[in-house]
Amino acid sequence: MQMQTHTSAREQQLIPRARNSVRSSHRESPSEEERADEEASRTALSSFRVKEEQIERKKMEVREKVFAQLGRVEEESKRLAVIRKELEAMADPTSKQVSALRKKIDAVNSELKPLGQNCLKKEKEYKEALEAYDGKNREKAQLVNKLMELVSESERQRMRKLEQLSKTIDSLR
Repeated sequence: MQMQTHTSAREQQLIPRARNSVRSSHRESPSEEERADEEASRTALSSFRVKEEQIERKKMEVREKVFAQLGRVEEESKRLAVIRKELEAMADPTSKQVSALRKKIDAVNSELKPLGQNCLKKEKEYKEALEAYDGKNREKAQLVNKLMELVSESERQRMRKLEQLSKTIDSLR
């Protein structure tokens, strides 16, 4: 449907061009001019349709070739699967044990992976918690030091005040 509308739009573009080129190159009477226009339009339209049909034929040929190739590929794939099964059957009996052990190793390995990731996550959390703990301890130590300084300064000031008051009292006597 979309191709048909595209085709008709393309045809409509070609018709006026053909008419204009015929009119500009020939100065004939209106009836001859109309016939020439119609003939040019028909020619352009028919050549366009021929091209469209050729394109469609080519598309169909390519599609058929692709499907034929796909069929061959499927057949070859089936043959290879049969050959692989035959080769597996020819292998020595220990290969079954080896494959069973490999499967077990793979299963254990798949179990180890999340455990390892969990371990790394827990280590990271531990380090973060330890850093936070150490940081809070440092902050506490700083606050305690500051408190000690404030208490010491407060005591010194109180002692000075007491000494001043004591001197004041002594001077009043």
